[in-house]
Amino acid sequence: MKMEMEASVAAVEKIIGYTFLNKKLLEDALTHTSYPESVSYERLEFVGDAVLGLAISNHIFLSYTSVDAGQLSLLRAANVSTEKLARAAVNHGLHRYVRHNTVNIVHKISEFADAVEREKDCAVVLYGGSVKAPKILADVVESIAAAVYVDVDFDLKKLWVILRGLLEPIVTLDDLERKPQPVTTLYEICQKNGRKVEIRQSRNGAKSTASVYVDGELVATACSDQKDIARLDAAQIAVHELERVLPATTMMSDRCKGLDGTFEIEAAKQQLYAICGTKKWPKPVYSIEKDEGTPQKKIFVTSVQIATPDGILKMLGDEKSRLKDAQNSAASLMIRALQQGQYV
Repeated sequence: MKMEMEASVAAVEKIIGYTFLNKKLLEDALTHTSYPESVSYERLEFVGDAVLGLAISNHIFLSYTSVDAGQLSLLRAANVSTEKLARAAVNHGLHRYVRHNTVNIVHKISEFADAVEREKDCAVVLYGGSVKAPKILADVVESIAAAVYVDVDFDLKKLWVILRGLLEPIVTLDDLERKPQPVTTLYEICQKNGRKVEIRQSRNGAKSTASVYVDGELVATACSDQKDIARLDAAQIAVHELERVLPATTMMSDRCKGLDGTFEIEAAKQQLYAICGTKKWPKPVYSIEKDEGTPQKKIFVTSVQIATPDGILKMLGDEKSRLKDAQNSAASLMIRALQQGQYV
């Protein structure tokens, strides 16, 4: 057993590109609570959850100097979610070295690893693939992060240099704009189907719990050390549950149909942002619907989506040679739709 663990430690050191001064830290980080007569990763996971969140927070804070706190929170949550960390574990082969004594875990890890392999050619999977991510894999990544953090004498910069490669690709703001955020998707589904949704959050010690209620009935619950991650995970579970009985397609308001032809408003993106702020609506969400052509001759089409009290409105812009102009076109048409619908 000792020789097997030494081999696992050496293999994981090679994966992350770091040799531990205190190898017992890494041994503990790879040990699940089900493994008898050994220290588990529980204490390290406690530290790792916080330190990974801080490391990612520092990175996105420096990378996105003009982004508000709400978007920074979404970026952080996407980069340290159970899904993201579990996929990192599988993509780098860490799942092969987890020490445990539970048959059920073997099946869950194997099923998830197979799903990740099938989905490897897909774009970044932000909020869940075909198989639910086993929490144990995310816990191990957090524990390894904590083990490194302690071994480098609590130096956050050194930790980030060592572990950044393990977390690549880092989820970007563009990734979030292309993929519907689970909380937004949850509200869209419920609004379209005339359901009332409520997300209640509570804290018990170090853990934050988010519970999703639809028409007063509990649909999903998730826990995390971080409030925004618990909310994100609970919303994702709720979306999966609701998709079984409710259509999940985004609404297209009748007021937005029939607006053909070129229509441009100068600085439309800024104006639409201001309209949403004044109305206390969520910020507009832009998505790339078409990205074709050569670098010398590109064609972009962008959509913009906003949530109003009456439902979700979505507008498709005209073809443009620059992404910025495509977004402005979509925003211009959305503003006209809002004017014709007497929203503004």
